[in-house]
Amino acid sequence: MAVVQEYNTVNEAVRAANSLYTQGIAEEEVYVLAHDAETTNAVADQSNAEKIGMDETGVGATVKNMFRSKGDQLRSKMEEIGLSAAEADTYEERLDQGKILLISKNDGAAF
Repeated sequence: MAVVQEYNTVNEAVRAANSLYTQGIAEEEVYVLAHDAETTNAVADQSNAEKIGMDETGVGATVKNMFRSKGDQLRSKMEEIGLSAAEADTYEERLDQGKILLISKNDGAAF
């Protein structure tokens, strides 16, 4: 079960990720996802949050994502780390609105 929280700015997301680490959540259990790679990279670089990559999605999904629309890529990544298709649809819409997502695979995470 994954826990998701939305943020408006890179700084908010970085602070939240760091807060999770102080709660004992491992860095490798916290993922960041934004609609654009620059924002995702900024949060990941400043907080050590993970980006959803081939390790999480597997080679097959990574190759398929090369031929998918941005929205389909984002939904696929979210589903690969534990969100349902309905949740992925909902959160992809939030990403379209400029939100930044932190996703924890640790269901004890308290954002």
